[in-house]
Amino acid sequence: MENAAYVALSRQMTLRRELDIVANNMANADTTGFKVEQLLVGAEIGERARNEAIRPSASFVLDNGVGRDFGQGALKQTGRDLDFGIEGEGAFFVVNDGNGDAYTRDGAFTLDPEGKLVTKAGDAVQGDGGDIILDPARGQVTVGDDGTISQGGLLVGKLSLARFETLSALSKDGDGLYRNRSNTDPIEAAGAKIHQGSLEGSNVNPLIEITNMIEISRAYERVSKMIENVNDLSRRSVERLGRAS
Repeated sequence: MENAAYVALSRQMTLRRELDIVANNMANADTTGFKVEQLLVGAEIGERARNEAIRPSASFVLDNGVGRDFGQGALKQTGRDLDFGIEGEGAFFVVNDGNGDAYTRDGAFTLDPEGKLVTKAGDAVQGDGGDIILDPARGQVTVGDDGTISQGGLLVGKLSLARFETLSALSKDGDGLYRNRSNTDPIEAAGAKIHQGSLEGSNVNPLIEITNMIEISRAYERVSKMIENVNDLSRRSVERLGRAS
């Protein structure tokens, strides 16, 4: 009976984690470039008691980390010259936040006082030759779908786009950034297109997330009831054994 309660408790812990993830998805439904997340659940086989070899080991529910859907979000027009949306799954803008290269799908850029193209957090957007410097006096900024940047009819740079063959190489790093924590090197994002004056929206489907939240809440209640019943059964068994002795 104790095993049943512990197994149920392990499931209850993962359900609480799932609920947190769903709530975070819903909170970021309008966040530029946000990618929907879900909990990866597995099984962990507990060690069998040494004096009870005939009984099978209990399987506990295991939190295997967070999975992320990098599917394309809808592109929304903004009309800003320095807003860029990527069309193409698995491609990222490259930025430098002072700790090396990081990657993002949030293309809401601006210029710092020196004319450097930066993110909302002030991280330098990277081009093929490093930082991208623009001069407002040269006229309107025009960006082609291949990322080439022109001002006054003159080519001044090109946005660097990176792709990873295995997206699991990326880990979330805050402010819409991802970091490469593996030994995998990024490759050129061939085929990806840049849309100037647009931003990629979140790929969260609020209706699905609300449904998930309801299902998780109901599952949590069922598991709680199961734990309560197991504990009640254990209590009554102890009481009967006490009376019998």
